[in-house]
Amino acid sequence: MFSHMTIGSNDLDRSKTFYDSLFAALGGKPGFVDPKGRLVYLHNGATLLVTTPLDGQPATAGNGSTIGFAVDGPAQADAWHDAGVANGGRSVEDPPGERTGNAVPLYLAYLRDPDDNKLCALHRMG
Repeated sequence: MFSHMTIGSNDLDRSKTFYDSLFAALGGKPGFVDPKGRLVYLHNGATLLVTTPLDGQPATAGNGSTIGFAVDGPAQADAWHDAGVANGGRSVEDPPGERTGNAVPLYLAYLRDPDDNKLCALHRMG
């Protein structure tokens, strides 16, 4: 349903270090800078763009927004989470682990990126 996601950053060099580590944990390639100066990540048919805001104002995190990353299993979610924490992100919510109470048990890991955008690694257990 979605073609791409775009998030704002106030420091693209810092964001590149952070997101390169997340995508490496997923088996993806480092981001590249497009002609408009945006970081572009392509992986499994999805696109993530990281950019400074076009309006010239500071980037801010969306309150209530979460960007989800599909992962192959708990080990990949943990590697994604650990890479993010080691490269300027911070762990939020409960520690990575299985969550029940939904129709399908989920394995979730949550991070805030260096610009405070909320991210989640998700694996459906069932």
